[in-house]
Amino acid sequence: MRKKMGVVAIGLGVIGASVLATGSASSHGYTEAPISRQKVCANAKDCGAIQWEPQSVEGPKGFPASGPPDGKLCSGGNSRFAELDDPGRNWPATRVSGGSYTFRWKFTAPHRTTDFKYFITKNGWNRNSPLTRADLDSQPFLTVPYNGQQPPFEYSHEGTIPSGKTGKHIIFAVWTVHDTANAFYACSDVEF
Repeated sequence: MRKKMGVVAIGLGVIGASVLATGSASSHGYTEAPISRQKVCANAKDCGAIQWEPQSVEGPKGFPASGPPDGKLCSGGNSRFAELDDPGRNWPATRVSGGSYTFRWKFTAPHRTTDFKYFITKNGWNRNSPLTRADLDSQPFLTVPYNGQQPPFEYSHEGTIPSGKTGKHIIFAVWTVHDTANAFYACSDVEF
C-alpha cells in the first residue's frame, strides 16, 4: 500500500510541476481599466485563442520606433490573437472624458518593468481599418516610469487623458518589460 501511495504522490508531483511550468510560460498581464479588448474577449464567447490567454499579448518592445507591425498593434503582432485587430467587431467602449483617470492593470506574472506608456488615436482616425502608428498621436499622452521594479499582481495609477477628443477612440497601452526584449500591448476602446 505504501509503495502505491508513493508512486501516486510522485506522479502528482510531476503533473503539478508541468502544469505550473506551462501556466507561468504564458502568463503576463493586461489592462482592466479602461477595459482592454483582450479582457473583453476573456469575458465573451467566439473570440479565438485570446479568450483563454488575455494576459499574453506580447511582442517586441521599442514602440513606436519598433514593436508590432502596423495593422497588428492590438494583437502585439501575434497572429493567434488576430481578432483583437478586427475593427469590424462591436468592441464595447469605456466612457471617458479628458482629465484625471485611474488606469488599472492585472498581472499574472508581474515582470520587472521599465515603464507604462499610453497613446491615443488622433481625431478623425479611420475606425474601419486596423490600428496603425499613423492613427495615433505621435507621443504618449502618459508615461509612468517604473525603474525596473516589479509591480504587484494588481496595479493602479492616476493619469490625465487628453481633452479635445470627441467620439470613439482607442487608448493603446504599452507595458515595457525591463529585462527582456519584449513588451505587452493592450487596446482599449473608449468614447468621449
